[in-house]
Amino acid sequence: MNGLIETVIMVFTTPASIGETGISVSLWQAITQVVLPLLLVFAVYRLLRMAVRRIMILAEISEVTQTSVNGWIRRVFALLFPLLLIAYTGRLVGAEIFTLIGRVIGILNEPFFESGTTQLSVITLILLVPIFGLASWLAHLTKQAVESRFLERIGLDPARRFSIASLVRYIVLIVVMVIGLSMVGINLSSLAVMLGVLGIGIGFGLQGVVANFFAGIVIILTRPIKEGDRILVHDYEGTVEQIRIISTVINTLTNETIIVPNSELVNRYIHNYSYEDISIIVVNWVQVSYNSDLDRVGEVLRRVALSNPYRIEDREPRVFFRSFDDSGISVSVGTWIRDARERLLASSWSNLEIWRAFKTNGIEIPFPQRDLHLRSGPFTELGGPTRTAAPTPGQPIG
Repeated sequence: MNGLIETVIMVFTTPASIGETGISVSLWQAITQVVLPLLLVFAVYRLLRMAVRRIMILAEISEVTQTSVNGWIRRVFALLFPLLLIAYTGRLVGAEIFTLIGRVIGILNEPFFESGTTQLSVITLILLVPIFGLASWLAHLTKQAVESRFLERIGLDPARRFSIASLVRYIVLIVVMVIGLSMVGINLSSLAVMLGVLGIGIGFGLQGVVANFFAGIVIILTRPIKEGDRILVHDYEGTVEQIRIISTVINTLTNETIIVPNSELVNRYIHNYSYEDISIIVVNWVQVSYNSDLDRVGEVLRRVALSNPYRIEDREPRVFFRSFDDSGISVSVGTWIRDARERLLASSWSNLEIWRAFKTNGIEIPFPQRDLHLRSGPFTELGGPTRTAAPTPGQPIG
């Protein structure tokens, strides 16, 4: 038993060399100087979050503020934890860690592609991530600032504000990306020839993407649709949630997300319920019996339309007697509503109230029916066989 304990102690306390770096560390040192301190830091972080959360609940702080504070605590911890890991590891291995880091950086900075003055390495590719993130963040921030602080103050309509702000966003995005690529050592002029050659080869495979890209620019400039519009495209009705440079995101009436390529919106017709005016007319159709009093039918439909909670108060509804059909007379009532996005709700409300009002006033909604008239006379006049009477019981057949 003593031998086993001595073996375990030897394993934990005997220093082990890491390759040819000259770094020698024991398992016990790694646990006590790195692992345990990091676990202690994590425990303090968890206790701090619980304490802050409890204090905010007792202080009756809003949920939005609580979420924001918790988010900032997580961000600070995510930033400090890697720094503490590096600090504890550096204290453990001493100055040799810097030699090891230098070797790793040298390997990552070794170029794997060269074209003129442009050299691409793993470090270069890693630096592209924050460049793209910074460009996207600055472009989004610029769009919001231009739209809310400048364009809205000069009195532009929402469609024009959206178009101009989107163009500004893409201009800022391209400018920041070009500056960032130049800073990390990528010479764009030397890459132009290579990109031109590659463009010929991949142009055929990406022609759909290119078409969608230019279609997105056309949508931004011509504004056939804008974010918030209620549209009908490819038998899908929904609200435009986001217009991207390649595609457009539409949220349908059943809360489904449809991603439509921009070229489809440019090359095909679009039914935009709120192109210039968000108010529309909702038309409800119904059939009434030929025995109905049409004057009373029109008055009932008008009262229903006037009581619609979605209607515009200063717009009068109109009733039309459309056609004489096989089963009844077709009648429609048009109601102006405030918001095209409430079209389905307004139509459903009117249909239900029409049914109730007709039932109260004794107005019949007919169903498909056919009247069959039989004419008497011998069937033989039409060229058919003559039917003889059936024999009485006991009468011989023949």
